[in-house]
Amino acid sequence: MKEFPKNFLWGSSTSGPQIEGRIAGDDKGDNTWDYWFKQEPARFHAQIGPDQTSSFYSHFEDDLDLLVATGHTAFRTSIQWSRLIPSGDGAVNSKALAFYRSLFQGIKARGIELLVNLYHFDLPMTLEQKGGWSCYETVLAYERYAMICFEAFGDLVDRWITFNEPIVAVECGFFYQYHYPARIDAKAGVQVAYYTQLASSLAVRACHNYLPGKKIGIILNLSPVYPRSQHPADQKAARIAELFQAKSFLDPSVKGSYPQELVTLIAEHNLLPAYQSKDLDVIKDNTVDFLGVNYYHPLRVAAPKYQINPESPFFPDCYYDHYDLPGCKMNPYRGWEIYEPGIYDIAKQIQKDYDNIEWILTENGMGVEEEESFKVDGVIQDDYRIDFIKGHLVELHRAIQEGANCKGYLLWTFIDCWSWLNAYKNRYGLIALDLSDQSRHIKKSGYWFKNLSQLNGFEE
Repeated sequence: MKEFPKNFLWGSSTSGPQIEGRIAGDDKGDNTWDYWFKQEPARFHAQIGPDQTSSFYSHFEDDLDLLVATGHTAFRTSIQWSRLIPSGDGAVNSKALAFYRSLFQGIKARGIELLVNLYHFDLPMTLEQKGGWSCYETVLAYERYAMICFEAFGDLVDRWITFNEPIVAVECGFFYQYHYPARIDAKAGVQVAYYTQLASSLAVRACHNYLPGKKIGIILNLSPVYPRSQHPADQKAARIAELFQAKSFLDPSVKGSYPQELVTLIAEHNLLPAYQSKDLDVIKDNTVDFLGVNYYHPLRVAAPKYQINPESPFFPDCYYDHYDLPGCKMNPYRGWEIYEPGIYDIAKQIQKDYDNIEWILTENGMGVEEEESFKVDGVIQDDYRIDFIKGHLVELHRAIQEGANCKGYLLWTFIDCWSWLNAYKNRYGLIALDLSDQSRHIKKSGYWFKNLSQLNGFEE
C-alpha cells in the first residue's frame, strides 16, 4: 500500500478559457484566443474554438457534483480576466462577479479546497492591441485585476496562483507560433517574460498585504532536463536548456533573483529587457509561498550538431538539440515520452536547491485520441490513464518518503476540455464529454480516482 501523508490533497486542475464557454448575454470580453479563432479558425483542430468549450459556465452545479463523485478534496480553476473585466482595465462585469462567487461558494460547500489561478494564457484582447505583455501598462492592469479578485473572492479562495506556465506563453507566442501573437521576436519575448515575472511579484505583494495569512504561488511546467551523455558539450546543453525552460521563472519566483548565467546569455544576444531597479526590488522582496508543478514529460537534449547561423533570429534551442531516447516509453497519441522518475527528480531538486519549498503537483495527465473506442458497457475503460497516474504516484511517494514537501496531486483534468490549437483532439478527463449533447459520463479512471482519494493511497 502506497499511503500518502494525512490531509494530502487529491483533485484536478482546469482553466476558465478551456471549460467555461460563452453564452449570449454573459458580457464576457474577447481574449487573445477568442480573437485568434475568429481570424484564423483553420489553425484550430477541427475548427473548434473557445466558445465551444465544456459549457461549465452553464453546467457548473452539476459538474461540482461530479467532483464529489470522483473523490475530489481539492480543485484548481482560473478566473478569466476578460470575463471579469472585459476591457482589461475598465469596469467589472457584474455577471462574471456573480458567476465566480456562486462557483466558488459551490466548491467550498462541497468541502473541497479551492485553488484559483489568476492567469491561464488568456490576455484580454483590448490589452493585447495596446502592446500586450511587452508593455508596462499591462503589468499595472494585471496588478489592478489581481487586487479586484482578492477583494471580491478572498473570503472563499484557499490558495491563490499568479500565473500558469508563463514560459509557455513566451515560447509559443514569440518563438514557435502556437499562441497569439504568434510572432518570431526574441526581443519582445524576453520583455514579455520579464514583465510577466514582475506582474507575478506585484500580485504576491498585493495578496500578502490585503490577505495576510493566505498563500499565493506560481505554477511552472518543470520538465527535468537530461543530457544525452556525460560529455561536457551535452552537459552544457542541458544546463542552458534548464536555464531557459525552468530557471527563468523558478529562480526569480522562489529566490527573488535571476541566474547570472542566464542574464549573461541574454546580454550576449543584446536581448536584455527594459527594466527599472525598483522593479528588481519588487521581485526580490515578494517571493512565492508555494510552487505548483506541472509535469508531463522530460526534456532530453544534446549538444547542437551545427553552429548557429549568425543571420538567423535567436531561439533558445540554438544551444541544444532535442534528443529522443531510444526505446523510451511513449504516449503515441500526444507524442510525449512517459518517464515517471522525472517527478522524483523534480522533487529532489526542489528539496535540495529551493529550500524544500512547499509544492503541489498541479498538473499530470495523459491525453488520448478517440477514447470512445475504449468504451465497454457505456464506460470508457481507460486503464492506461490509471496506470499512468499510478506510475507517477509511485515516484512521488518515494520522494515524499525522503522528505519532499509535496502537499497534493492534481490531475489534468476532471472533464475533457478544449485545449488551445488542439481543441478536443486529445482527451484528458476523468469524465468524458460528449460534444454532440454536452452530456457527461464518468470513466473507469474517475471511479478509481475516488477510491484513491478515500484510501489516501493505492495498492501497487
